[in-house]
Amino acid sequence: MLTFVGDLTAQFDDPFGGGQAGVAKPATTVKLLLSHDAAEPGTTVMAGLELTMADGWHTYWINPGAAGIPTAVEWTLPKGVSAGPIQWPVPDKFTALGSIGYGYHDKTILLVPLAIAADAALGQATISGKVSWLECKESCIPRDQQVSATLTIAGTDTPSANAAKLDAAKTELPKTDANLAVKAWWDGVAKADKRTLLIEFDAGQSGTDADFFALLFESFEVSPESEVTASGTAKVRIKKTVMKFEGAWPSELAGLAVRNLKDHGKTEAYRVKFPILASSSGAAGTTMSQTSPPATADKSLWRMLLYAFIGGLILNVMPCVLPVISLKILGFVNQSKESPARVRLLGMLYGAGVVVSFLVLAGVVIGVKSAGELASWGMQMSNPQFVVLLTVLIMLVALNLFGLFEVTLGSVGAAAGSVATREGAGGAFFNGVLATVLATPCTAPFLAPALGFAFTQTAAVIVLMFATVAIGLAFPYVVLSWNPKLLRFLPKPGLWMEKFKVAMGFPMLATAVWLFSVSIEYYGGRVLWFGIFLIVIAMAVWVFGEFFQRGTGRRGLALGIAGALTLGGVVFGLEGQMQWRTPTEPLAAKAGVVQDFPGGIRWHRWSPEAVAKAREAGQPVLVDFTAKWCITCIANKKTSIDIESVRAVMADKNFKAFRADYTRRPDYITEELLDRGRAGVPLVLVFPADKTKQPEMLPELLTAGTVLTALNGAVD
Repeated sequence: MLTFVGDLTAQFDDPFGGGQAGVAKPATTVKLLLSHDAAEPGTTVMAGLELTMADGWHTYWINPGAAGIPTAVEWTLPKGVSAGPIQWPVPDKFTALGSIGYGYHDKTILLVPLAIAADAALGQATISGKVSWLECKESCIPRDQQVSATLTIAGTDTPSANAAKLDAAKTELPKTDANLAVKAWWDGVAKADKRTLLIEFDAGQSGTDADFFALLFESFEVSPESEVTASGTAKVRIKKTVMKFEGAWPSELAGLAVRNLKDHGKTEAYRVKFPILASSSGAAGTTMSQTSPPATADKSLWRMLLYAFIGGLILNVMPCVLPVISLKILGFVNQSKESPARVRLLGMLYGAGVVVSFLVLAGVVIGVKSAGELASWGMQMSNPQFVVLLTVLIMLVALNLFGLFEVTLGSVGAAAGSVATREGAGGAFFNGVLATVLATPCTAPFLAPALGFAFTQTAAVIVLMFATVAIGLAFPYVVLSWNPKLLRFLPKPGLWMEKFKVAMGFPMLATAVWLFSVSIEYYGGRVLWFGIFLIVIAMAVWVFGEFFQRGTGRRGLALGIAGALTLGGVVFGLEGQMQWRTPTEPLAAKAGVVQDFPGGIRWHRWSPEAVAKAREAGQPVLVDFTAKWCITCIANKKTSIDIESVRAVMADKNFKAFRADYTRRPDYITEELLDRGRAGVPLVLVFPADKTKQPEMLPELLTAGTVLTALNGAVD
């Protein structure tokens, strides 16, 4: 690189060389594009630096290769607007001026997210910056250009004419595929400051037309030159040379795994991060191949299956599932006088409801991953429409328990009883489904590593892992149903059961209120109309139960009124006023520091760069990966994180706290969770100030003692 810069400087003194920057007309032009003409405070606008290069010229990627300089931008932004890092499209690999490089030809768009603070002033805002790049053909010339665009910060969002172009540019970014396994190991011993590295991954249909593009690192360099060979069935092995500048040899590597390198129409690139092991005998992919799991994963699979089963068992005592468990106990009391055969049937139907629901979840995960998207545990809770529908469902279950109406199954005149309380066949199956739906916002000890493992596996292993969690969740009740003698320890049926049933409506109602609070994140002030809609629905089911189900006259009128209330609530409330199909922009995009209450921990917005910057300044760091729909996260925060003793230690030890808000499941946080071996939140990390030390990953369920020990250990 230094030699290249020296040659470049010499060339500028030569009037017949590349010429001085600014003398000849630039071969590259830059435009600044914005995704919005107007945007609300507290939202994010996407900026795009559109570089158009003359024929035969190229510019460089974040890692330029053997020589070159990556494109950079120095922003001049108004108060309340901050720029994120450049999001780089997949580069070409080429040979120019005798060196192999990574970069772009013809035209490319570098995306940059712009965060608008919640307190940003309304009005016209000028977004400007100085873009610098190196353009090369037979010679290389450094260039720079001022760019600017106008953004109106207002009360509404207005997409610009360039919105579609910037959306299309997102498809040029590398993807993350948790199914892609990458193994890496050192080949032989180091020779001076050079060492050979072997990287292996699934090549798909590309054969040996594949490569690995490393990111840029300060203490070492991965050569752009590659020796590519086939390795077994559908795998490719890439030999690279690593040159060390200082410190120890790297223990992990990050970059792009690229397929169909030469066929640009079919090129696929995936962001990967993997450990480097000492030899091939110990190499095991950090993620699974699309075709089969690594042979060395057999033992860990059995261990993870055990974790999945134990985690499913523990879910039964987590706060998410407790309301359904109370109903299940009530059902067992109802069954205590029934025949053993029927008790077994109902137990198996409950288990079937759990297993079928988990298999549906597994299918959704597989479908999402097959589409090239990122999947995670509880991902449906990041869907605003799902939260709305689940809130309505749980509220209806609560009203059913309060006795406002009864839901019956079966043919007309053959009532099978209430779906949520009387354990008919449909009720048993429904309770299994409901237990699964309510379990997904929670995690449990053993479950987090098991699911983190599952989300990196093939479709078959995902199905197996999800089925095992389901079996663990259903196991106590299936066993109890097959041992009816155990039911004698339960209280005898009586009038107390009706009171207990009504009492169980309150935990369900509390669950509905919690879900309602989650919807505020998605709809802001419009959530008021959701509350009105829920009241209207409650009135409709009361009319239905009181005057249609239990009434004796004018039942048709009662049914019509209930239907009209429901239809009016949907059309006017949900569709018209709340606009439930179009949620607001994320509130979490706001800049600055937040506190959940006066005197609470000062939370900064998380990014890997922000954490690295804090550690460079000598500060230890606590990072909380959380979500507003994650009950376990909320419990951890209230009981073990944002408490007086922890705040005192953090202040004394100069800790900086970061929050990674996973409520809307942003991809960059999903990637970090998968890199850490977690399928979802919660995840709490404690980083020592010493950058050479790894962070401590805390368990899923926290105590104040656990957090305090980790904080003190990070500064010892």
